[in-house]
Amino acid sequence: MTEFEKYLKKAGDSHGHICAGIALGTKMTLAAMKILGLNPNVRNKNLIVYAEIDRCMTDAVQSITGCSLGHRSLKHVDYGKFAATYVNLDTGRAVRATIRGNFNSSDDIDEVCKIINETPDENMVILQKVELDIPQTDLPGFPVNDAQCAVCGERIMDGRAVLQDDKTLCRGCAYGTYYTIQRSKHAEE
Repeated sequence: MTEFEKYLKKAGDSHGHICAGIALGTKMTLAAMKILGLNPNVRNKNLIVYAEIDRCMTDAVQSITGCSLGHRSLKHVDYGKFAATYVNLDTGRAVRATIRGNFNSSDDIDEVCKIINETPDENMVILQKVELDIPQTDLPGFPVNDAQCAVCGERIMDGRAVLQDDKTLCRGCAYGTYYTIQRSKHAEE
């Protein structure tokens, strides 16, 4: 079993099935980790990944790297692109990875996986050296600061508070929410 096949299985098991997104996410994650000198067999506590899409690829990234939203080591930047940036906090090196070409053209996932496995990284994965300025409030670990919204009273962590008219507000109260409250007490009522 190749390294790709091993991690494809792991990512597929985590995702629930193997598809082109899982296979390509596996390929680019392994290539990025290799260039950054990171071992996918160990938990890399000093790795942060910025995923540019909320699709299957990101599940492969999470499964292989161990990065997650809850550990603040997986970030979602909603560009709708099949790309991710991998940052080694120990070295400060960062690489953005994406895929060259379109590998979703075949309905035969076994054939797609075979092609991806057999294609050398340099012929499929585009790796770009990049620089990031990661704010202290975005790093893993305990919250750097927290505040309370003057309007809704909810807790705001990690520098996400907004100062408006000398009041500390959450972003929802300052700019509007993605939801509309239907009930004001308890959701189960």
